[in-house]
Amino acid sequence: MYMSVVSTLLSRNSVKFVKGPAPKQADLEQILQAAMVAPDHGRLRPWRFKLIRDESVQALGELAIRTAEADGKPLTDQKAASVRMWLKNVPLLVAVACQIDHSDEKIPESERLLATGAGVMNILNAAHALGYGAYWSTGLGTYSHTVPEELGFDELDYRFMGFVALGTLPERVPTKERPSFEEFVSEWKPGSDL
Repeated sequence: MYMSVVSTLLSRNSVKFVKGPAPKQADLEQILQAAMVAPDHGRLRPWRFKLIRDESVQALGELAIRTAEADGKPLTDQKAASVRMWLKNVPLLVAVACQIDHSDEKIPESERLLATGAGVMNILNAAHALGYGAYWSTGLGTYSHTVPEELGFDELDYRFMGFVALGTLPERVPTKERPSFEEFVSEWKPGSDL
């Protein structure tokens, strides 16, 4: 069993161009439940998710395009067309936000953000394990004021963290070459300079 879990983790890829259908309800519930087991200092459970389905996905894309223009950063016609082309086949987006509880300053905001990010990673892994494609995007107006607020995530109480596209895998998913962990790991010993 352990080898199959590790093999699943090592074979995960982000798949932007998912298509319908969305995960079946029972599978979606498992995918979202996987977020609930993320490490979470203080059991704050800061993650918040909002499901955006079917026609609402395209409406969100149009909102993001209008927001970019209103913010003085209009998308080129080519970029707007690219956003529309991507979203026309996406059956489900999961909006991701981290709730900031101002009444509990003992646990830093960074730890809440890490817990939410870990929850999203669990969503990505669970989707992959169940045979679906998933992609975490920080586009679509993630860093605007308008898009998060339209979704009910005001900037006083939340840090908006993007969207996870979930759906069926395309016919071909290219494999990605991954670096060796050895490039990023060193060992510390007392008295060493590093």
